[in-house]
Amino acid sequence: MNPNHDAASADLAAHRAALDAAMSPADYIRSHIRTVPDWPAPGVQFRDITPLLADPRVFRVLIDQFVHRYFDARPDAIAGLDARGFIIGAVVAYELNRGFVPIRKKGKLPFTTVEETYELEYGSATVEMHTDAVKPGDRVVLIDDLIATGGTMMAGRRLLERMGAQVIEGAAIVDLPELGGSQRLRESGLDVFTLVAFDGH
Repeated sequence: MNPNHDAASADLAAHRAALDAAMSPADYIRSHIRTVPDWPAPGVQFRDITPLLADPRVFRVLIDQFVHRYFDARPDAIAGLDARGFIIGAVVAYELNRGFVPIRKKGKLPFTTVEETYELEYGSATVEMHTDAVKPGDRVVLIDDLIATGGTMMAGRRLLERMGAQVIEGAAIVDLPELGGSQRLRESGLDVFTLVAFDGH
């Protein structure tokens, strides 16, 4: 063992901890989101949330933002959109002691489903949920990792409302406001909560 190396590592860890403590939770989360240029297509700046999940401390800070927001609201269920909304939504549901509702891509759920098709930039997509996933009158928070055009979240909301649930808020880690999705969702009457926003696509 090298005592000088150990001391330097401890100093570096203490310095990082001090920097982290000085950041707001939103800035701390933002600093751990990776931007991947030109993926999945040229000109796209992909906002990769996997570094948030890989670091247990960052993951805890992330989850706590949603748990603290909805702790007093006491929703009846948390619904997550396929696929990264499953990661966040399921943990938030667990922390709030609520059930989790997966809204999946078409053809993935085994029981009786209801489906909703929405438009993409090139073509369309369909999401489904089980018909017994929520009860009429249930108050539900709908979670995804990112809001771009808002089509997926709008489709999820329509599914939940068709089953008689009330979507009290749509939530995501990242908002891409230039794509207009969060504005369209708000204009439709849905409250929207996001932790960070990035310019561009």
